[in-house]
Amino acid sequence: MKKDSQYDLNIARLADKTHHFAFELDRAFFEQFDQQLIPDGKVHADVTLTKTERLLTLDFDLQGTVRQICDRSLDEYDQEVEAHEQLLVRFGDRVEELDDNVLQITPDTQTLPIAQHLFDYIGLALPMKKLHPRFQNEPDENPEADAKLIFTTRQEGDEDDDNNDDIDPRWNALRNLN
Repeated sequence: MKKDSQYDLNIARLADKTHHFAFELDRAFFEQFDQQLIPDGKVHADVTLTKTERLLTLDFDLQGTVRQICDRSLDEYDQEVEAHEQLLVRFGDRVEELDDNVLQITPDTQTLPIAQHLFDYIGLALPMKKLHPRFQNEPDENPEADAKLIFTTRQEGDEDDDNNDDIDPRWNALRNLN
């Protein structure tokens, strides 16, 4: 990814209160990343940053469309995306990612880059199966796709466990614990 300060939040100058930022993510934004998942798009990102003495809370609201390639027909289409994510940034002795949505930065950090987070949240909002809108209302070719899997340890032909004499006697002792 290329370094673009347009998507860096200058947190050193911010007062301890709530701040609002808006970003328009277009082709230039997606071209910064060395990837083929999202070649183009028009996404509006509202970022609400709540700064306190020990913690930054960033709420991301993303809405728009991104260009995708249909898995079935290889036609390009516009996929609507909507995402609402939260990122917590705490202050500590070193910079590290503690969890998917929890970062730790040093207190002397001047700027917080959010471009990668914006891209990741858009990528997570995409469906696993990318289908052109003309295919989305068609029934699945596999009728068993919606069937539920039921797990059982008993195989067909097995008799009731109470009548089975091949059971280890230790299990019988456990049955009497009721």
